[in-house]
Amino acid sequence: MAELKDFAEQLVNLTVKEVNELATILKDEYGIEPAAAAVAVAAGPAGGGDAAEEQTEFDVILKAAGGSKLAVVKLVKELTGLGLKEAKGLVDDAPSAIKEGVSKDEAEGLKSSLEEAGAEVELK
Repeated sequence: MAELKDFAEQLVNLTVKEVNELATILKDEYGIEPAAAAVAVAAGPAGGGDAAEEQTEFDVILKAAGGSKLAVVKLVKELTGLGLKEAKGLVDDAPSAIKEGVSKDEAEGLKSSLEEAGAEVELK
């Protein structure tokens, strides 16, 4: 059980670049589509939870690109690991989710980075 907790801790602390590398390895070497793995991880363990628990996972929602759209597109590209076209699409389609199910610290870091670039961001 302790090994699984250590493994979970390693997964939670991966950078965006490392997550993209992991997704590529899972797809190329094991035939696992990253989207399917993300759904399985997002579902979490089975069983009922306490409704009064503090929220531990947040979605970072880009509400508007603001005045510096190019800087926001570049930052979204860097933060998500998406291609330029996909990042531009996310920004153009605002409001849109930049990251989903991230820790509070990561969500706040992403929010502050995006706001510094001029974007309007919301955490859910």
